Amino acid sequence: VQLQASGGGLVQGGGSLRLSCAASGRTFSGDAMGWFRQAPGKEREFVAAISWSGGTTYYSDSVKGRFTISRDNAKNTVYLQMNSLKPEDTAVYYCGAKRNSGNYYYQVYYNYWGQGTQVTVSS
Repeated sequence: VQLQASGGGLVQGGGSLRLSCAASGRTFSGDAMGWFRQAPGKEREFVAAISWSGGTTYYSDSVKGRFTISRDNAKNTVYLQMNSLKPEDTAVYYCGAKRNSGNYYYQVYYNYWGQGTQVTVSS
C-alpha cells in the first residue's frame, strides 16, 4: 500500500499549483483522504480533507477560499488545487488516508502517508 504525492515546486506569490496523491496497492475509494503540511521548524498541520465519497470537504482557516481538495476514485487519486499562494504556504505537503471515524483534522487518525512534496512560494 503506497501513497505517492507529486506536483510540488517553486512558484511566485499569487501563483497556483496542483498537488496529486496517487494511491496504489489497493483501492482507496473507501478512505477519507487528507493533506497536511510541515514548514521548517514547525509541527505538521492540517490543510484539507475529503470524505470517501467526495461529498464533504474540510479546510483549515488559513487555506479556506484559496485551496480546493477533490478526488477521483476511478483513478485512486486525490488532488489539492492551491491558488493565491502565499510565502507562508511554503512547506512539505503530505497526503494521508484513513478508514475510521476519527477526526479529519488530526494526523493520528490517518493510517497511510505519502512521502511528501515540497512547495516553495517566493515573495
